Amino acid sequence: MTDQREIALVDLLDRLLAGGVVLAGDITLRIADIDLVRVDLKALISAVGENVPPPWRQVSP
Repeated sequence: MTDQREIALVDLLDRLLAGGVVLAGDITLRIADIDLVRVDLKALISAVGENVPPPWRQVSP
């Protein structure tokens, strides 16, 4: 017998964003062994808070 428990979607998203999620993928459109279009995707998705510094430098006006 397996123990099943339900997790709300918002709780699942909260857990994923708290630790961060990395997405990566490659798409290539090829016709007759000739590459026409290549798309590389790399993304980091995480929660933002006051204690978490931004990954970019802030520019003063």
